[in-house]
Amino acid sequence: MTDFISRLRLLCVLIIIICLFFLYRSSYFRKLYYPYHQRQIIEKNAREFRVDPLLVAAVIHTESKFDARAVSRKGALGLMQIMPPTAQWIAQQLQMDTLTKEEILEPEINIRLGTWYLAYLTREFNGQLDLVLAAYNGGPGQVKRWLAGGVWSGRYADLAEIPFTETREFLVRARTAYTQYQKLYR
Repeated sequence: MTDFISRLRLLCVLIIIICLFFLYRSSYFRKLYYPYHQRQIIEKNAREFRVDPLLVAAVIHTESKFDARAVSRKGALGLMQIMPPTAQWIAQQLQMDTLTKEEILEPEINIRLGTWYLAYLTREFNGQLDLVLAAYNGGPGQVKRWLAGGVWSGRYADLAEIPFTETREFLVRARTAYTQYQKLYR
């Protein structure tokens, strides 16, 4: 009888593992982990600034997991985790008034600023996704210095060369999220 119960338990565990495997592989489960909140706002701004909306969603997922009230230890704000000085600079480029912290946290404004910034970085780095993402996190000046100084080749295969751990990790997470968003929502 004990042998029968052991086999039955093993069978139940195997069935549970198989079910979890298929659940994990399902798009339903992955969409729970990679949601596409704020879709209308993202797509409106992505159209205006000619950025892939799924890239915007991937950056938001990586930066804040779609938490509009997110504030980092360094002071980055909102869905797209924009530093206040960067937000003010972008606002000037868009001919907007000076923004308060609360305004930067507003999803419509935050997504507009972040999407414009992704478009700007895409132009600055000739559409090279890895450079754009590294610059979004580490700053465009920093990335240009790494490239000019031979510190980083700019290739994903060489991401271990990136001096900032946070930027290396961001690049990996953002590329992974972007791939998932493309699979789930394209």
